[in-house]
Amino acid sequence: MVQHQAIVLDSRIESVDQAEATAQKVAERAGFDEGDRHRIAMAVREITVNAVMHGNGYDRCKKVTILFSLSPDELVVSISDQGTGFDTSGLSDPLAPENLLRQSGRGIFLARAFMDQVDFQLSTTGTSVRLIKHRQMQQPAMPAPSRS
Repeated sequence: MVQHQAIVLDSRIESVDQAEATAQKVAERAGFDEGDRHRIAMAVREITVNAVMHGNGYDRCKKVTILFSLSPDELVVSISDQGTGFDTSGLSDPLAPENLLRQSGRGIFLARAFMDQVDFQLSTTGTSVRLIKHRQMQQPAMPAPSRS
């Protein structure tokens, strides 16, 4: 069974905090450990910042929609804006020497580092970014070795 939760946010930088907090709660309910919860929340935050700033250009008439889908195998977070789309091949390398001191340009890099899969669907009516984090089955505790 897949569980869904959606939120629709205004194109304001303050909306990013709501996206991050919701991602944290969904990841916690899904049973991710503290480290993965933090990574998931940060990936959602970074992509939401991009949607608000670059996608929607802070246009208050445009919304950012975030859909959380949780299955037994994975958490999928789809973040969509209503902008004009962009070409991911034109992204600069944030690790290149000339970019190391830049204040921006690391959001997609971080999302790719924190999530198992990051996909882009580009169109003239907006960009949708799909973040996927696989759920790890809890391994049963190994019994302590017996002393003979």
